[in-house]
Amino acid sequence: MALNTLVVDDSSVMRSIIIKTLKLSGLPLGDIWEAKNGEEGLRLLQDKWIDLALVDIHMPVMDGEEMLTRLRENDQYENLPVIVVSSESEPGKIEKMLKLGATFIHKPFTPEILKEVIVAVTGVSNEETD
Repeated sequence: MALNTLVVDDSSVMRSIIIKTLKLSGLPLGDIWEAKNGEEGLRLLQDKWIDLALVDIHMPVMDGEEMLTRLRENDQYENLPVIVVSSESEPGKIEKMLKLGATFIHKPFTPEILKEVIVAVTGVSNEETD
């Protein structure tokens, strides 16, 4: 199963790093979509088939917490695997994201950690591409 992935971060550099890391992971990837804030991310979710979302917390227009809250209010996305990739260190903020069903990865991250978490939340692995 190829993962159609949505990467939501206001930093184009961070989006590029995440996408490059995904491509080097060996995981089966489908389309990769980018958004610079939660509002754009939600619009893409309505238009595209997404299997996995990687979302930052701190973004203008709509932050990751609001995006995730709105996402979980929609039955269609209540079980969508979401990985929050953020430099956030405030425990209360992280706990809110976890309660909304997200998995959390701290920036900076290693490619191995990103791959390990994606495998854990989606169940896919690079063996599926062999």
